[in-house]
Amino acid sequence: VQLVESGGGLVQTGGSLRLSCVASGFTWHTYGIGWFRQAPGREREGVACINLNSGVTNYADSVKGRFTTSTDNAKNTAYLQMNSLKSEDTAVYYCAADLVLCGLHEVDYGNWGQGTQVTVSS
Repeated sequence: VQLVESGGGLVQTGGSLRLSCVASGFTWHTYGIGWFRQAPGREREGVACINLNSGVTNYADSVKGRFTTSTDNAKNTAYLQMNSLKSEDTAVYYCAADLVLCGLHEVDYGNWGQGTQVTVSS
């Protein structure tokens, strides 16, 4: 399994970014993909997930209404659209994949991307 994230960068408060996660090495519709982030000095936290078969999604309360995860099945790519960004969203963002329905817990996933930095400036 290989996961490659992209799309991070520097954005002002209130701005938007879209992260991409290109996946390979597994049967697409059998997995779930989770999005996680880790800020300096803090534990990694799950922010969103999507089941690649049903399209079911789930979000952490901290991002609900601002972040949306989706997929382009033809491209084996998952996306995390992040709107109304806040300084507290600054973190390294990771996508993860495994045989899960849709999990926001780190232990649910055994396959991880390399991460992409998102910095929100005020």
